[in-house]
Amino acid sequence: MYNKAILVLDVFAKNGYEAYIVGGYPRDKMLGIETNDIDICTNAKPKEIMEIFDTDGINDIKYGSVRVIFKNVLFDVTTYRKDIKYEKNRKPIKIKYVRELKKDLLRRDFTINTMCIDKNGNYLDLLNAKEDLDKRIIRTVGNPRYRLKEDSLRILRAIRFATYLDFDIDDKTKYYIKKYASLLKYLSYSRKKEELDKIFASKNKAKGIKLIIDLGLDKYLGIKKLDKVILCDDIIGLWSQIEFDLDYPFSKIEKDNINKIRNMLNLEITSLSVYQYGLYVSQVVGSIKGISYKKISNIYKKLPITSSKDIKIKGMDVANILNKKPGNYIKNIIKDVEEQIVLGNIENNYEVLSDYILDKYGG
Repeated sequence: MYNKAILVLDVFAKNGYEAYIVGGYPRDKMLGIETNDIDICTNAKPKEIMEIFDTDGINDIKYGSVRVIFKNVLFDVTTYRKDIKYEKNRKPIKIKYVRELKKDLLRRDFTINTMCIDKNGNYLDLLNAKEDLDKRIIRTVGNPRYRLKEDSLRILRAIRFATYLDFDIDDKTKYYIKKYASLLKYLSYSRKKEELDKIFASKNKAKGIKLIIDLGLDKYLGIKKLDKVILCDDIIGLWSQIEFDLDYPFSKIEKDNINKIRNMLNLEITSLSVYQYGLYVSQVVGSIKGISYKKISNIYKKLPITSSKDIKIKGMDVANILNKKPGNYIKNIIKDVEEQIVLGNIENNYEVLSDYILDKYGG
């Protein structure tokens, strides 16, 4: 992907425009981190970009952003710009296209994200990004007092980068993160969840969680009990241990799994609970309780059935065995049979199950 991105820069140059790989990719490449997230900036305006390249049609020309298709790869290409005015501490509502790369870099969030790569593969560092990369420091471009007020998402991005890269946040930036933490209340829950998911997914998540607590961000994020979280590898496993505002946009499946995990955390891990909650939920709960995936997997593999569909006797069979009309009683009998099979008390065999039902319920 990198080689194709270099070719994109070369195409811009052949058409008389500047273009550079900018942001996260040059930063990670310099740090020896592999990534395929490549953004390109250029002095070509959106209409000029679309005259040179094919696009996927999902463009945000208002902000100078075009999604270019080159050799079957999508690249986000943005025109050099200056953000003139922000709305609700989040989005620029007035921008101005500029011709100089440095002016574009000055609008960006952190110095470490201002490193560029040119069409020859050389690094271009106009705002001393390398110095902060070497010092392992997260620092805003310009005064954090203004940069964080402009866009409150930068507060969470600072935590995310400090977590992902295992960097420290410089003291001045940290001071204003704490000072303007209340701005997070006005950030959309979808953006908050997106950043928190990335922090929770990191191998270094403990650092991110500690920063959120130490800087007092949790109450403005609408989350509680973050300090009580037991670290685990699963994002939903972490969310399950937190009290969070209902406005957070979880899918139906995510909500269902969160409820199951919370319920199972109050139970002992047995063959019955593993059967009832399934392998995924059981493994997440196991990781929180300090029980290995292997042990949970072994319990699951030894289950005689993994679903009620596996039971060798059905509802109408129960009615026929008892010589009764079908009714609500069948559900309770099937549930009893199901548990007895899972616990290993009876064999999942039609004759055995028939005898058990007749002996217990035939009186």
